[in-house]
Amino acid sequence: MSAALLPLPAIPDVKPGDDLPQLIGQGLEAAGLALRHGDVIAVAQKIVSKAEGRQVALDTITPTAEAEALAEETGKDPRLVTLILQESRAVVRKRAGQPGVLVVEHLRGWVHANAGIDQSNIDMGAGGDSALLLPEDPDRSAAELRDALEAAHGVRLGVLINDSFGRAWRMGTCGIAIGASGLLALQDLRGSEDRHGRRLEVSVVGLADELAGAASVVMGQAAEGTPVVLLRGFPGVLGDGSAADLIRPAAEDLFR
Repeated sequence: MSAALLPLPAIPDVKPGDDLPQLIGQGLEAAGLALRHGDVIAVAQKIVSKAEGRQVALDTITPTAEAEALAEETGKDPRLVTLILQESRAVVRKRAGQPGVLVVEHLRGWVHANAGIDQSNIDMGAGGDSALLLPEDPDRSAAELRDALEAAHGVRLGVLINDSFGRAWRMGTCGIAIGASGLLALQDLRGSEDRHGRRLEVSVVGLADELAGAASVVMGQAAEGTPVVLLRGFPGVLGDGSAADLIRPAAEDLFR
């Protein structure tokens, strides 16, 4: 069977406390699909964060002195900078301009802009600006979602949570896995042979990121409203891995 990327329709705007496994089940039913052994469910980070109540009203934030200084340097809202610092271990780079950028090391280990905090495609409500933080532990979120889906549908699955990341050497954002469960995050091909019998020595594939990127093409990056995608027909992807496996240790990072 050839590989397929199948978007699930009818996923409503997610609210805090919503039951994501139930919403995904309803989306599968609306699409006329039943889960099979070996399927992978890709879920946009945004709906996981919304369901987990990770939206913060900025008028509840009192900026810190450090945030005020960084906001002055970068031209960012000091309340937003306060949240970025709360979600980070360290500031790696900063840049003024429109828009200003703070590249940080997130509490979970990723190095990216603004700690992944986003203000797009969220209901600001009557209280003014708000921001959406990443899930507190995306690997745990993926595992809990996988457990619930496997119990409800009686099949073995992989689940990944994807988000849009910028890349140090290339323009444009690309979908990557920030949470994964039940699948191989890294596929180690070292020791195997290529088509000409040459032994591979350094080939380790970021499999979860490749799957997340493929799902992101179907999800879209703006107002498409397709936050869940079923990936089917990708053999050999199930396994015992997590998105934490994809983080390069700081000691091996030549750019920090």
